[in-house]
Amino acid sequence: MPLKLKEKLPAIELLKKENIFVMDSLRADKQDIRPLKVIVLNLMPLKITTETDLVRLLSNSPLQIELDFLKIKGHTPKNTPIEHMKAFYRDFDSVCGQYYDGMIITGAPVEMMPFEEVSYWNEIVQIFDWARRHVTSTLYICWAAQAGLYHFYNVPKYPLSAKMFGIFKHILNEPKNPIFRGFDDEFYVPHSRHTEVRREDILKVPQLTLLSESDESGVYMAMARGGREFFITGHSEYSPRTLHDEYVRDKNKGLPIAIPRNYYRNDDPEQPPVVRWRGHAHLLFTNWLNYFVYQETPFDIETVKELENL
Repeated sequence: MPLKLKEKLPAIELLKKENIFVMDSLRADKQDIRPLKVIVLNLMPLKITTETDLVRLLSNSPLQIELDFLKIKGHTPKNTPIEHMKAFYRDFDSVCGQYYDGMIITGAPVEMMPFEEVSYWNEIVQIFDWARRHVTSTLYICWAAQAGLYHFYNVPKYPLSAKMFGIFKHILNEPKNPIFRGFDDEFYVPHSRHTEVRREDILKVPQLTLLSESDESGVYMAMARGGREFFITGHSEYSPRTLHDEYVRDKNKGLPIAIPRNYYRNDDPEQPPVVRWRGHAHLLFTNWLNYFVYQETPFDIETVKELENL
């Protein structure tokens, strides 16, 4: 896909090495195509890694996309150069008057804290509420999914006795939903979290549809408002080595961490991971863009504004 990115975004060169086509802003401006506007609120600590993971998946479509990155105002990331944040990220104040076709809100390393004790919780819920009025469809991932379910539908999260860590098999509860077009009956997803939402709480809320779950890892995906909101508890966007890097990091810090399940060949950390989620990850993002962003997005600003009343 012609993915319109700011020049010098590190993801561009990293993905070119993987033979993935992305387009810088100068070249994209020469094409007479109205691109889909997608904004990413990136709450993950390793910003550049997450940017690259998401661009890799968003690039697998014939649609042209103009991508913006959003940050929390006043929060300074510890693991990303401030120059990078200034060059490629925007504050909410600079985008709050705009409309977007799609939005992705990532996980965050705050899952063990009560939501209201997160330092940027007030800004997060402001952005959540804004997305309902200004975005055609939003993907909430991992902690963001738990936060969105809590904020909009009062669905609680629960601490796990041990970290949900590894690659887990999932089933389709609603196989005819377009988000699963092309999916197999069973598919795999990486998970890395210390908390969970539970199916019984999802099923109590009539506005929510439980789309997919796992015997091992529980709820994976719920949908609301006809696909204008998806809540995804796993990390389909993860690259092949992300769980390995997390495992080595925690092990080197002396933290209690088990070998990620169903991940390494023969469950041996000295052997490479077995990648079994990449194909469905590409399908997930392509289907979201095609059926819930492109096919549903309004074509004029007045129609967009009507969404505020939905």
